[in-house]
Amino acid sequence: MDSVKVCVAMSGGVDSSVAATLLVDMGYTVGGAIMRLNDNDRDIADARAVAEKLDIGFDVIDCRSDFERYVIDDFVSTYIEGRTPNPCVVCNKNVKFGAFMDRALALGYDMVATGHYARLENSGGRILLKKALDESKDQSYVLYGLSQRQLSHTLFPLGEQNKENVRGIAKSAQLSSADRPDSQDICFIKDGDHASYIEKRTGKASPCGDIRLSDGTLLGRHNGIIRYTVGQRRGLGVSYGQPLFVVRKNAADNSVILGTQEELYSSSLIAEDVNFIPFDTLTSPITVTARTRYRQKEAKAVISPMDGGRVLVTFDTPQKAVCAGQSVVFYDGEYVVGGGIISQSEQQAYKGKIQKKDP
Repeated sequence: MDSVKVCVAMSGGVDSSVAATLLVDMGYTVGGAIMRLNDNDRDIADARAVAEKLDIGFDVIDCRSDFERYVIDDFVSTYIEGRTPNPCVVCNKNVKFGAFMDRALALGYDMVATGHYARLENSGGRILLKKALDESKDQSYVLYGLSQRQLSHTLFPLGEQNKENVRGIAKSAQLSSADRPDSQDICFIKDGDHASYIEKRTGKASPCGDIRLSDGTLLGRHNGIIRYTVGQRRGLGVSYGQPLFVVRKNAADNSVILGTQEELYSSSLIAEDVNFIPFDTLTSPITVTARTRYRQKEAKAVISPMDGGRVLVTFDTPQKAVCAGQSVVFYDGEYVVGGGIISQSEQQAYKGKIQKKDP
């Protein structure tokens, strides 16, 4: 292992710290590096302290422009277009395993390791992506977009571990990150208020517009389409005789469409920007299980090729709150088949479900 140089993408957190610890114990030549994504130096100091504790080299790789271009700009524009983005998927594909990996390899490293909970397998000349052994911590959903080149230069040391073991290893090694809490939500929006962040970044307020029922009935006005997401029930600002949910957002006319819970369900969707891992191109329909959200239970589906590299996903059982902009990820047991960005879904036509409110 001494001849294989591994750069561990460090964040100052417990997972990447233990990934580095395990690789050192396995005999790899290990160095650490952190992606500089903003001007906050606290994470850099924490990661450097772990590297010093492990007696490994440490670099700061400036990815600020890449992060802004690929992640933040996409995040803002996707919300403005009436969709809901998945910044972790975009970041992994374009920044962590893109710009950061390229610069680590240019520094002389052979591989990049991260603290993701996932596994890799070399089979017939292709690198396959697998779920973590501990499925409660599995992060394969946010990694489906990686190319064969990226996967071939990647190690996931935590793929066989669970969180309890990881914290135990950190405590035994007396790492400062041992009790650091897991990161939550969107890393570049500390207070969780994505709408205010978007308005500040664009320099203008999200315009108000109509809130309508799915049959066109006007219910009221919304205070910016970016403040709503498919499946939302609370904070709608309207009253009605039965529970209503956001079932659709129309950026074209700046309207938010409400409907019953039944109207949230979709029997099919179309995915674009699709990446497959066991093969390059889908040539005929295959049966998979699929997730349309990170922690959602997998559902049986058939994926069929369409023109332009798109994929039609048809579910055995209609799925709730399928949201354009999010990712749909395909599985075959413990293996990730691939995934793509949801461009549209076909909601069930539940005629007559909305009960007219008495005048």
